[in-house]
Parts: sequence; structure tokens; C-alpha cells
Amino acid sequence: MMSLQKSSRTRYRKTEQSLQQFSDCIFMIASSGGGNNAERDGPPNISLHAFYVIEGAKKAVEDVCPGVVSCADILALAARDAVVQSGGPYWDVPKGRKDGRTSKASETTQLPAPTFNISQLQKSFSQRGLSMDDLVALSGGHTLGFSHCSSFQNRINNFNSTHEVDPSMHPSFASSLKSICPPKNNAKNAGTSMDPFSSTSFDNTYYKLILQKKALFSSDQALLTTPKTKKLVEKFASSKKAFHTAFANSMIKKSNINGGQEIRKDCRFIN
Repeated sequence: MMSLQKSSRTRYRKTEQSLQQFSDCIFMIASSGGGNNAERDGPPNISLHAFYVIEGAKKAVEDVCPGVVSCADILALAARDAVVQSGGPYWDVPKGRKDGRTSKASETTQLPAPTFNISQLQKSFSQRGLSMDDLVALSGGHTLGFSHCSSFQNRINNFNSTHEVDPSMHPSFASSLKSICPPKNNAKNAGTSMDPFSSTSFDNTYYKLILQKKALFSSDQALLTTPKTKKLVEKFASSKKAFHTAFANSMIKKSNINGGQEIRKDCRFIN
């Protein structure tokens, strides 16, 4: 898997960030067709790319060992390898998951949204058997990648009837975001790195930014609104090792989530 990712890096610089997003979402990569819009075409996933990495890995595996390794397992392995290549932790990915036979764009509304408060985040994660500890650790995946303006526009323009800007955001940070994402922004790809200081390094800067009130999403800053999650943010901000250990453990736990029924021959289509 790593060799496939390395060979593709020169073709597309953001492969690693994309793969981490795949890990973030817990979704299937089937293509739309036959009147059905698949999950990969749902609003939260529309900007994801580099599907060719997963499809290429699946083809290589099928050529050698047909009908044995699922797309779900390949996706989990690719996410792990992307993290490792970015300087993050290694973990043994639980294998044996199967692929789903349905994929609907409408189901992406069940994914945690960047506007969620802590109660909504807790509910979303608990429905998948994940704890508050998992929530804080897995949110650290936001140390990689890029966000479009639409995911944080609500914080910097017309926040509410009292504040133009989210008061939990540092004023200078809000000002810089406003320059990138003005109210009448028409630039399709406008946005910014999730972690502008080390956007391709899997470090603990994300948690430091939260403490500085410089996190992009409402859901990121919400991690400071309960004593338990705030304590974990502070712990991970002070120790990259602690973050890496917790992230790896939570990814192992998440890899055991499975509701599939088959091993696809082609990740884009059900058998």
C-alpha cells in the first residue's frame, strides 16, 4: 500500500490529506449510477479526491489475491499509511471487514458536521460505539488537510444577532479568514489549510491552535466546552506522543466498526 501511495505522490500532492479525510468520514467509495447518488457524492464528501489510490490498490490486490481483501480494509490501511508517511503513528489495522451493498448520498447527513456543538458530537460518536476520548483523539486528524470556506463561513460572517464573528475565535485569526473567504465569495476552491503551520505533518499543532482560539471549525473549538474534553486537548497539546498513542488506539477501535456484506471486485460498484 505504501509503495502505491509513494508512486502517486508526484501526481497529486494532497493524496495523504485526502486519505485522512476518508478515514475521518467512515463512508463507502462506490460511484453514483443508475439514478442513485452515492455517499462519495454527498455534500460533506464532494471535495474528496484521490480515489484512484484506493482503486489502484484494489486492482493490484485483486490481481494477486482475488476476492479476499475488501475495499473497506484497503481504505483503512491507506489511511494508516498516509498518517505514517506524514510523521504520525503506526498501528496494526484490524482486517476482515466487508463492503456494504448500499451507498446513498443522503446518508452523509449522519456524519459529524463542522458546525456541531459538543452534545451533537458526543451523540454522533456514541452511535458508532466511540467515546469522548475517541472524539478528541480522532479530531486530531484535522492536523492534515484543507477546508473550503463553506465549512467555517458561519463563524466569520453573521455569526448571530449579537456577534458578527464567533467570539470564541481569536480576532486576528477571524480577520485573516475573512480576507480569504469574504461574504460574497465566488471562488470555488477558496479555503485554507486545517493547520496552516504544518499542514502536511501529523503533529499536535491542531490542539495548540484550539487553545489559542485558532481552530477552523465550531466542532474543533467545541472541544473546550466540557472539562473532560478540554483536559484531553491540553494533554495532547503538551505531548505529541500522548496524542499519537491515543489516535492509534481510537483508529483501531474505529476499524472494528463494520456492517458490510460482501467483498467487492471493484470498489466503485457492488458485485
